[in-house]
Amino acid sequence: MSVETIARRYASALADVVLKSGETETVKSELKAWVELIRSNGSLQTAFANPAIAHANKEKVLESLLAKTKPSKTTANFLRVLLRNSRLTELAEISDKFTVVLDERSGVVGAEITSARPLSEKEKSEFQLNLTRLTGKKVNLHFNIDENIIGGVVTRVGSTVYDGSVRTQLENLKQELIGN
Repeated sequence: MSVETIARRYASALADVVLKSGETETVKSELKAWVELIRSNGSLQTAFANPAIAHANKEKVLESLLAKTKPSKTTANFLRVLLRNSRLTELAEISDKFTVVLDERSGVVGAEITSARPLSEKEKSEFQLNLTRLTGKKVNLHFNIDENIIGGVVTRVGSTVYDGSVRTQLENLKQELIGN
């Protein structure tokens, strides 16, 4: 089973819990803090990932960290479940997917716009308006710059890509000319 599938399952289960309890923002920020804590400490990463270290020792480490950081009960229990199922090493992916699941459930979709140059505020507003109209949902836009696309834009909404880049148009023209 892929890490993405696993992350979605854990994220969806956690979303069910926090949406009922109203702890959405608290748990989201605590998970991000835990991701940073583990990411910034190589020894922790190694300890939680190493199958040679006894599970009881991993539990002691986690409980010690929980005592020091004092997260919400929901976050603490979720981290314990991840450790019990040997998934604590996938916390970063689960945390990212958790944010995506919460956005999906609240009718928000993420979109990534890649352009060859920085876009003006007017252009960004037009993208916002057009993608909101296209998806029928509130859209969170993220803008990137990639000079290799030469001109135009590449828009990714979920798994759908709208490629209006000059580079792709030139590549398509080249294939047409070679094929004829």
